[in-house]
Amino acid sequence: MMQQKIVIEVPLHCEECRREIMAICMTADGVTSFAFQREGKDQVVIKGEGIDAYGVTSRLRKKVNKYAKLVSVAKDE
Repeated sequence: MMQQKIVIEVPLHCEECRREIMAICMTADGVTSFAFQREGKDQVVIKGEGIDAYGVTSRLRKKVNKYAKLVSVAKDE
């Protein structure tokens, strides 16, 4: 399987939100790494194999922030 790089835009309001976002992303099937990225907007970058990008984004919308938006899904070089 190929490595994926998924970027999800999700506003970070507080430390509790950050912890919840990290827990959701790290427990998703296939995730090998996770990082917060701030390039003008708050984003999370998830890397791994066979990750359900839509499923992770949906869980973030339901649990943390209804404004979570899937920005990109690409093959990780």
